[in-house]
Amino acid sequence: MSKSSPRRPFGRNTGTVTVIEAKVHRSSARNARLAFILTAVIVGLLAAVVAASYMHPILALFVGALIGAPTGGLAWVLVRIWPVLRVLWWWTPEIGITTLLGAGWVQLTNHTPTPVTLLVVALVVGVPAALPVTRRALVAWTWCLVVRHRLRVCFAQFIIANQSGSLPLILWAKPTPVGERIWVYLRPGLSLADLEGRLDRIAVACHASTALIERASDGNAAYLRFDIKRREVLTATVGSPLVDVITPETPATERVTGTVPTALDLPDVDVPTVTLPIQKKPATTNSANGSKPAASSSTPEDDISDWI
Repeated sequence: MSKSSPRRPFGRNTGTVTVIEAKVHRSSARNARLAFILTAVIVGLLAAVVAASYMHPILALFVGALIGAPTGGLAWVLVRIWPVLRVLWWWTPEIGITTLLGAGWVQLTNHTPTPVTLLVVALVVGVPAALPVTRRALVAWTWCLVVRHRLRVCFAQFIIANQSGSLPLILWAKPTPVGERIWVYLRPGLSLADLEGRLDRIAVACHASTALIERASDGNAAYLRFDIKRREVLTATVGSPLVDVITPETPATERVTGTVPTALDLPDVDVPTVTLPIQKKPATTNSANGSKPAASSSTPEDDISDWI
């Protein structure tokens, strides 16, 4: 007899959202235990050594244990909640903006009547949206927030494909004339060479045209800078400033345009013909003993003036 499953709300199976993966959870637990043991032992021994100069060594051991245990517990807590702190770091701008807007709305509704509240909200929202300068700035900073999370999704997919690695720290981002620039600190499992071969996937995930990556520090290979390009800014027609330098009263110079040859042939070139003299070799005769006579230094056929 099979046991029926409990009835789900609204008759559907509700999915679960994984904030911290099971692998990361187990790794943080193991690291937290190791941090507790190391911190408690090291701090306890140091405290006992210092206390031994003021009291009996046995009492110093108890003092060291009383100091080392809470310190190790603090290290355990910090390492254990590190995955949660990392998630909070990713959402820090959104959390801060939401908190400020919520606090401002509460203060506004508590101290002003409803018509004034609606008017203030309309001005705060409508004026920045109507002005092109503020609207472009808001859109640019919004894309910075979006790109930070899109990069995190890319890194998670790359780590799953490699079956190893840890998510890097996405530090901060700022808008640029062509898109966004983000600074990232890699952790073991990813490198610059791995990411250079996947720039097309990063551009697709960030809804951009192209993506570039380079090192942000010469002494640290883990500190990288991403440039997300969305638009081309070098397409506008720029006027030359030299036009303003020319005086309008300057007379125009008339230039005569010469005839440019189009089908020039070598026989048409009027070049003097140079004829080089031909040197005649002297006749050689064998002597009586069969040896060749020595050549004369000069012959009547040679004219030295031709060679000077």
